[in-house]
Amino acid sequence: MNIVGHKKIWFTISILFVGAALIAIGMFRFQESPEFTGGTLWEFTVPAQSLSIADVQHEFVNGLKITNAQVEYDPTNSSFLVTFGTLNEVGHQADLSMLKAQWPSFEELSFQSISPSIGATLLQKSIMAIILVLIGISLYIAFAFRKASRPISSWKYGWITLLTLFHDVSIPAGLLAILGYLKGVQINSDFIVALLVVMGFSVHDTIVVFDRIRENVLNYRGKKPFAEIVNDSVNQTMARSINTSVTLILVLLALYFMGPADLQYFVLTLLVGVVTGIYSSIFIASPLLVAISPKEVKAGS
Repeated sequence: MNIVGHKKIWFTISILFVGAALIAIGMFRFQESPEFTGGTLWEFTVPAQSLSIADVQHEFVNGLKITNAQVEYDPTNSSFLVTFGTLNEVGHQADLSMLKAQWPSFEELSFQSISPSIGATLLQKSIMAIILVLIGISLYIAFAFRKASRPISSWKYGWITLLTLFHDVSIPAGLLAILGYLKGVQINSDFIVALLVVMGFSVHDTIVVFDRIRENVLNYRGKKPFAEIVNDSVNQTMARSINTSVTLILVLLALYFMGPADLQYFVLTLLVGVVTGIYSSIFIASPLLVAISPKEVKAGS
């Protein structure tokens, strides 16, 4: 398969998706959960009564006078998760008593109240973690491929890895921004963890391809054009990359459709990130090596 020869097609597809993701993030922003903005997360179940989301919403708004409550339902354990503004322990106990009086079988599963300052600190640390991981991975790749610095400098492997990682996290991030605008989906620490997992999986796939390129460059330097070496290397590792990824995708699909509701968007982020990671490792990272190489290297030297 002539992957390198059709690199303009692959680049165009990626530019369209990444561009759409960045526009979505810029226009819609992210709907941040109370973990980042400060607020309360209250999970409970009412096993003896058949309640709907509307019933719970009505009780919080009209009974507890919490007008900004957002209610989600998890069918796997028949529990409700309600998020709203900050609530101190005195208010928590008062509201708990009222709910138990309204619904005698009420069982509290968890209660978390986070101040805005703590939420802001958590968000800053999460963003810093992503930035440090991106930089660290890029520096490691540049160091690891120092023996393959001819005909392409090893630091270019690092830059390309950084670019593909940005590609792989921006697309699922854009999707979450769109879902936040359309369906009110909020991002929390799980979203950050999902992006870090996506980066780890993506860089693993990219390293497999780059490592084969390094081996073939050392074996065929001066015997084959660099573009041909890269294309052969991608084709040699493609089956391994796809087979490994498909098994993970099948697991993620099962979790998405059958797993807990509160992990649904975490799994969706992983699913989209893994798919984009497969694409970037095969169709973006390696063709970029050829695209940035000098003309004499492409021709074979």
